[in-house]
Amino acid sequence: MDGKLRNMTTLYLSRGDKMLMLYRQGSRVVNDVWTGSAGGHFEEFELNDARACVLRELQEELGITEHEISNLRLRYVTLRRIKGEIRQNYYFFAELNDEVDREFISDEGICRWFPLSELPSLEMPFTAGYVIAHYLETGYGTDRVYGGIADRKTVVFVEMPESN
Repeated sequence: MDGKLRNMTTLYLSRGDKMLMLYRQGSRVVNDVWTGSAGGHFEEFELNDARACVLRELQEELGITEHEISNLRLRYVTLRRIKGEIRQNYYFFAELNDEVDREFISDEGICRWFPLSELPSLEMPFTAGYVIAHYLETGYGTDRVYGGIADRKTVVFVEMPESN
């Protein structure tokens, strides 16, 4: 391990009991699997601001601005060692405002709304699948933030309460 880091964000956008997912195609890191609605790598000027990164990616990938969503919250941070680097993923959740009524098209792949009950059956990146499972079982309906460490078999989550 030589200390290389890869910082990424993902946003899961919902409306009612459905979530907008992206079947990502043509990516350097994640390909031919369902991911969050938008996300990607941090730009240099965003290294200390995951929120700025996820909002930029949302605008670039779906043409949605911050004013078209509500309750944007960082809910999960995961760490995974792979290919000689530590991958840090920051997972945000938000709701699409009711007045936003259009079909979403992304240069990154295919967008589709899924009922929350169908999400566990989708093929997702390793940590993302565990985030969604934990969110549906434990994190849904709370504002808690969880940290997750991946090993070869699972992701172990702990709540990260605000410290004094």
